[in-house]
Amino acid sequence: MTAPAAQGDSNPAAWLSVDRIFGAAKEFRPETWGPAHWLKGGQAFTTLELSAAFKDHPQAAEIKDIVSVDPATGSRTVIVAARELLPSGATRPLEIEKYAWSEDTTTLLVFTNAQKVWREKTRGDYWVLHRPTGSLRQLGGAAPAASLLFATLSPDGTRVAYVHANNVYVQSLADLSITPLTTDGGTHRINGTADWVNEEEFHLRNGLRWSPDSQHIAYWQFDTTGVKEFQLVNLTAGSYPEITSIAYPKVGEVNSACRVGVVAATGGPTRWFSANPDPRNHYIPRMEWTPDSRRVLFQQLNRLQNTNQVIAADPVTGATQELFVDRDDAWVDVMDEFHWVDGGRRFLWLSERDGWRHLYSVGVDDGQARLLTPGDHDVISLVGLDEAQGHVYFIASPEEPTRRYLYRAPLDGQGLAVRVTPAGQPGSHAYQLAPGALWAFHSCSRFGQPPTIQLIRLPDHAAVRPLAENTALRAKLAALTPVRSEFLRVPLPDGTLLDAWCLSPPDFDPAKRYPLLVHVYGEPAATLVVDRWSGDNYLWHAMLAQQGYVVVCIDNRGTPAPRGRAWRKCIYRQIGVLAPADQAAAVRELLRTRPYLDPARVGVWGHSGGGSMSLHAIFRHPDLYKVAMALAFVAHQRLYDTIYQERYMGLPDDNVEGFTDGSPVTHAAGLQGKLLIVYGTGDDNCHYQNCEVLVNALVLRNKPFSQVAYPNRSHAIAEGENTKRHLHATLTDYLREHLPANPRPSAFLP
Repeated sequence: MTAPAAQGDSNPAAWLSVDRIFGAAKEFRPETWGPAHWLKGGQAFTTLELSAAFKDHPQAAEIKDIVSVDPATGSRTVIVAARELLPSGATRPLEIEKYAWSEDTTTLLVFTNAQKVWREKTRGDYWVLHRPTGSLRQLGGAAPAASLLFATLSPDGTRVAYVHANNVYVQSLADLSITPLTTDGGTHRINGTADWVNEEEFHLRNGLRWSPDSQHIAYWQFDTTGVKEFQLVNLTAGSYPEITSIAYPKVGEVNSACRVGVVAATGGPTRWFSANPDPRNHYIPRMEWTPDSRRVLFQQLNRLQNTNQVIAADPVTGATQELFVDRDDAWVDVMDEFHWVDGGRRFLWLSERDGWRHLYSVGVDDGQARLLTPGDHDVISLVGLDEAQGHVYFIASPEEPTRRYLYRAPLDGQGLAVRVTPAGQPGSHAYQLAPGALWAFHSCSRFGQPPTIQLIRLPDHAAVRPLAENTALRAKLAALTPVRSEFLRVPLPDGTLLDAWCLSPPDFDPAKRYPLLVHVYGEPAATLVVDRWSGDNYLWHAMLAQQGYVVVCIDNRGTPAPRGRAWRKCIYRQIGVLAPADQAAAVRELLRTRPYLDPARVGVWGHSGGGSMSLHAIFRHPDLYKVAMALAFVAHQRLYDTIYQERYMGLPDDNVEGFTDGSPVTHAAGLQGKLLIVYGTGDDNCHYQNCEVLVNALVLRNKPFSQVAYPNRSHAIAEGENTKRHLHATLTDYLREHLPANPRPSAFLP
């Protein structure tokens, strides 16, 4: 599409278009850097750089050296040249998807030929380079190509553990001999990784944990026997359907049985930890060894997910004991990673037990929790430790919930947290600390401004040198006709303030009337109103603003903003009820206070939970919203999975009214405006079944609507050549037809 001019400006570089944003040229693709790894002691790091030796190769952009960088001086050394990763008989070196080092850096583990498993590329080939000899060997023996998962070096660097065909194996790096640690894996028994629902909702993928002394491996086992299966039907793979079955437990249904155990790295029987009497109604989302290899700690949630027990298990006897418990009247969050302090005698924990999300240190022997971050503010995430100076680093933003800054607090709990990110640097900041916390990679972005990455020195946050500046992308963005952007707070009738952002046309005139498009998510899994770069999503909204739309995004109560436990947990048992009410009240307030917004032209759109909220909006408030575009939604909450929906809604038989009232299909009779529903028929997360259930309800009530189905696309609706461009052209054209701003040509026109 050729973007039209405005105010006489015919410079094509000044105007965004669907093709510029989502076309094959990927014109606004950001600069990449890494992956980078800090080496032992934090005195150097390694990263990837294009190999000059292969600059004339047809695939030169994928061929890279691994370089070691001294953070103090910036001096760089090629530590692994691309030619060292050239398998015998191959015409090009391995493409490095991920890599890992042994502690002494003599051994390099390379992940390549990666294939997607549901959401991420976790299956592929693994190769090992022994640097002193230059020996490059592939792991897996006779296993088929791209069939290994989660290969992990032992701490002593002598072996690698991995998963293949739902079994766990260890391979010696001395002679490549392979020892199977499990043999019972198959269709229903899964060793060393997770079933579908634990992978999706707890992000539990790598199910192997080496003991620090390299003698044992702890692993997860899931048994999906009895879990009802859902079939995905691919009608375009050939002349006949291709059917994929997934053990998918929907709310109230039978879950997989889960247990964890320990096996010797040399093979032998597994020592299962004392069995939970009800393994299908508990979850084990995290597990880790203590630093002394004497115990395994795992987190165990009950099915309602309002109690999280930290269990200490003896790998020799299998005996277990409750070490620490976190409880909440709504739900508790999982602590993603154990951070050990005080020589392994304490670990760090995030809890909302006092009404705010705070850091605690917990004693391994007595289970006592010591508060480290007192005050009426939230800790967003834990970043790292500086035990030598007695500090813990974390992300927080006590006064600006739409931003993210680095703070540190004393590990002994004696003293207040201090901000480390310098004043005058708004936006969202992320950090990857080196061991010892003397250095860090610092990434910063703002709304509409892509990230910069720099090396900094801690604890003073001194900038050392840039690592990635996105100079080319910034120049392209600077050449655009700028849209007006603002962050604001919208009051509800009870005085509650909702954070929002707003994009307005470049030639904004308050005397005119503009259509309003609301972008919504609204569920507890994510917040959208954050001062950070959001890539193509931002660019598409900016394109609409250039074309005469006012685009607003509002975070209702119940989203995971750093505004206290009461803010986040008030949505409990009323998903789909509270959020649409908050959204509608905020939109009415914007219409009341901003007369340039046309109340006859209000639209809403969203994806996933945002798709469900868009349906709620136009069904429940037909006087307010005239157009809705709902993507990949859940039509009825009983059609979604156990872990997510039950966490926030309780069990369906105990909350019948909530599950019913909170489901968009219940309110389909309210549709009066224009509705577009979009779905991928291969969505393994929110099944296409949701789309058909809603269509049936709309047809029954004689409600007109538009529908676009993308064959075999997943929840992201992104797979396949040109899909993202086509999707956004469809959305853009639907808005132009049913929520017009200024006359514009179709997004499908060349």
